[in-house]
Amino acid sequence: MKFRFLLVVLVLFVLAVSTAASAQTHPVTPKAVQNLEKQVRHQLLMLPYLGVFDNLAFKVNGYDVTLLGQVTRPTLRDDAESVVKRIEGVEKVDNQIEVLPVSINDDNLRRALYYAIYDYAPLQRYALSPQKPIRIIVKNGHATLEGVVDSEMDKTLAGVRANGVPGVFSVTNNLQAPPKKAKKKS
Repeated sequence: MKFRFLLVVLVLFVLAVSTAASAQTHPVTPKAVQNLEKQVRHQLLMLPYLGVFDNLAFKVNGYDVTLLGQVTRPTLRDDAESVVKRIEGVEKVDNQIEVLPVSINDDNLRRALYYAIYDYAPLQRYALSPQKPIRIIVKNGHATLEGVVDSEMDKTLAGVRANGVPGVFSVTNNLQAPPKKAKKKS
């Protein structure tokens, strides 16, 4: 009986060591990292409660993923970590997502910023997407715009509209726009 128990323990130990060794020996190729980034991005965007007032970002280092950003719900922070942990190939998840403080004033500012940006005619096309490309993050009266827009003009317009909302202490415009293309001389 003891022999059988020791044999089972030894087999389990060998399996655990070989699994750990094989997990550490698979190479980190650029294609593997690119595929992992694509899967993480997809899983985060598919979270059911991800909204315009949440900003999720991540960094991939080998097979380790660091989650970044800000969310209005603690459950969204946990959901993001959970879905990323389930992605094949992910070895470690470092969840650094900040949960924004609960504040009626911040909630009111979020709504006002949303309408100032998404109801403004030149920016209304961004409201059509299910996942709004302009993320509005408000913390203690300070607003940050995150995301991607089509042009520098749209970035500037969103920043001007956000700065015009009464009660906002400051606006940080982190929107990304594609670089201008150089004109060819004929």
